Amino acid sequence: MTEALPETPAVDPALSESRKVTRKRWLTRLAAVLVVIGLAWGIWYLLVARNFVSTDNAYVNAQMAQITPLVAGSASELLVRDTQQVKAGDVLVRLDQADARIALAQAEADLAATRRGFRQTVANNIALAAKVDGSGDAMVQAQARLRAARAEHDKARIDLQRRESVAASGAISGEELTQARSAYATSRAALDAAQGSIGEFSSSRRAAQGQLAANTTLVSGFTEDTDPAVLAAKARRDAAQLNLDRTEIRAPIDGVISRLQVQIGQRLNPGQTIMTIVPLANVHVEANFKENQLQRVRIGMPATLTADLYGSSVTYRGTVVGFSGGTGSSMAVIPAQNATGNWIKVIQRLPVRIELDPAELKRHPLRVGLSMEVEIDVSSD
Repeated sequence: MTEALPETPAVDPALSESRKVTRKRWLTRLAAVLVVIGLAWGIWYLLVARNFVSTDNAYVNAQMAQITPLVAGSASELLVRDTQQVKAGDVLVRLDQADARIALAQAEADLAATRRGFRQTVANNIALAAKVDGSGDAMVQAQARLRAARAEHDKARIDLQRRESVAASGAISGEELTQARSAYATSRAALDAAQGSIGEFSSSRRAAQGQLAANTTLVSGFTEDTDPAVLAAKARRDAAQLNLDRTEIRAPIDGVISRLQVQIGQRLNPGQTIMTIVPLANVHVEANFKENQLQRVRIGMPATLTADLYGSSVTYRGTVVGFSGGTGSSMAVIPAQNATGNWIKVIQRLPVRIELDPAELKRHPLRVGLSMEVEIDVSSD
């Protein structure tokens, strides 16, 4: 026995037509809204959005000062603490100065001795010049004595010859002959002594002249302050003074002490980093833009920045001042190597340096490493 199927109720043609009209009306409205939204977005993009590039991959950075000793020594005083504000020239750490003071005293003593040596050389020159002049006068006198001794010797020789020639005839006595011979011997000795004196005076004069010439070479054209030996001693003294000054480690810039790594009594060596100074008044922002965002970015363009530290309520004005010489990946310790078969292209980011308004930084200080959002106005391109 077959059951009868229920009858399908008849659809009212008027109701169906009404539903179609309503659906069409809503679809038309939706299309109109989408068109308006599209037009609004297009106008906004053409007039506003296309003139800005932005990124939230940006961080505060600064030219920080690494503090390192220039001389070795033990820390005797620590005058700062971590997070402390310091000014350029403030003493941060003092090293033990005992060795440096001893070295300075020795260098000053060496300088004094060198100055005294120069003055002694000048005085010796004056004495040697007087000696050379005096030896000239003595030589003249010795030559006069030689001439007198030679004349006396010639006279005694002639007198002896004359007496010897008549001695055989008995014209003179033996005593007279003996006296003549004695006078001759005496004159001969005097002549030899005069000749020896000439030789001694000549040697002494040549020695004095040689010593004078040598000393003159040492001091000629120089004063006590320009003498090379004195200048070298001065340099050693100045180096010792500099090493003493360097036992006081001073702040090279204004900023905040960070990463303090020194304690009293610790032995420090040249080049050892003991702390870092962060110049909060001179921080900048490094914004890492995608490479396809930088086509219109130029140096000098204005930028607007916000910091996660303060939120959107605080806005900074900045200026693009430079572009990094390479992307972040190329500057890594181990640069990426793309010469492989399974290479996948990755959009690179290039750091852009943005300087901030110092007045705004003073009102709302930033710290190195803080996250920033950056928007650059490229409408002037």
